[in-house]
Amino acid sequence: MSGLLKSMLVIGAVAAGPAAHAEGANDASRTTVVLTHGAFADGSSWRGVIPILEAKGLRVVAVQNPLSSLADDVAATRRVIDQQPGPVVLVGHSWAGVVISEAGNDDKVKALVYVSAFAPDANQSIADITKDLPAPPWASELHKDSAGYLTLSDKAVRQFFAPDLPAAAQRVVAATQGPWYSGCLDEKVTHPAWRDRPSSFVVSTEDQMIAPALQERMAKDIGATVTRVHGSHVSLVSHPQVVANAIIEAAKRGQ
Repeated sequence: MSGLLKSMLVIGAVAAGPAAHAEGANDASRTTVVLTHGAFADGSSWRGVIPILEAKGLRVVAVQNPLSSLADDVAATRRVIDQQPGPVVLVGHSWAGVVISEAGNDDKVKALVYVSAFAPDANQSIADITKDLPAPPWASELHKDSAGYLTLSDKAVRQFFAPDLPAAAQRVVAATQGPWYSGCLDEKVTHPAWRDRPSSFVVSTEDQMIAPALQERMAKDIGATVTRVHGSHVSLVSHPQVVANAIIEAAKRGQ
């Protein structure tokens, strides 16, 4: 290699070094929104929310929870949090409110967002939260397999889970739903992350899976900033802009 070529490579490396470092530093400072899905769903349930968040310059990752236990879902969520280079806003829909309450005890997590979700306190499970409430109408539409995993009937998806989606979208939800282990109902959170971090709550006022009054009560109990959306349990699908706006505001407050 000629002396001239060596000199050019050295100069190029020196010039590129600070720029590459600056780009990496800038990337590490960006907030990542980690989205966790609920029971009977998967990460694609956030498909309408993701591009809105990304358009605001946020990094976004959707967790694929196995829905097999609280420990398994928390482990899957923590692996995603660990991979992020900077601060995290942790978002949970439905059952995943329990997941983020446990998984959010990580120094990277700066804010929590509950979307039509459960928000348990310490040593509390979904069964504990709902024990004094009447059985919801969709409970009779649950199917349990031989391993104890639950799925919703097509009727339950249409009438209770996603009534504000078009019929074709409802059929996709029913066909692709993630079976949820029934034992998750009794699993308890140890130390809820909302006690140490700012929290937001998107209350779906037409929710027939988790009663809006219960959502309001939990949001008040955890001191959350509340956004209300005229939508079903899957308001993240039917009203992605409203849900995304709440996450964006949470990211600002968590900075």
